[in-house]
Amino acid sequence: MSTVQPFTHTIRVAETDIDRQGHVNNVAFVRYVQDIAAAHWETIAPLELRQAFTWVVRRHEIEYLRPGLPGDELIVRTWVGEPSGATWERFTEIHRINEDKPLITSRTVWVLLDVATGRPRRVDPSFVAAFSAGERPT
Repeated sequence: MSTVQPFTHTIRVAETDIDRQGHVNNVAFVRYVQDIAAAHWETIAPLELRQAFTWVVRRHEIEYLRPGLPGDELIVRTWVGEPSGATWERFTEIHRINEDKPLITSRTVWVLLDVATGRPRRVDPSFVAAFSAGERPT
């Protein structure tokens, strides 16, 4: 894990997230990864940035290590990695509460888009500083 303080949410597995095998469906885990990234952005970025910019996924890499089960309470942690041009990597781990072993780990590459033009925009150093410090960008 990086030295950056992770952004964390706790969720309870919903019945609708359970598949035929009786565990959390892979698609639900992808949704958890996307939802925590969006929540992190909503928490860190001021309204002006949220209105001017948006993020889209370029790549998901998920390693499914152990199953999530009906009713599990999960800790979902995310943190940003290194930006490169208009892309920024983000890492996520999902654990059961009070367990150290992750159920999944992921690396997602996000692309920053200018809402007005729909075009990619380089990740500004102020974004990096704000997410690294866990503070809102100015």
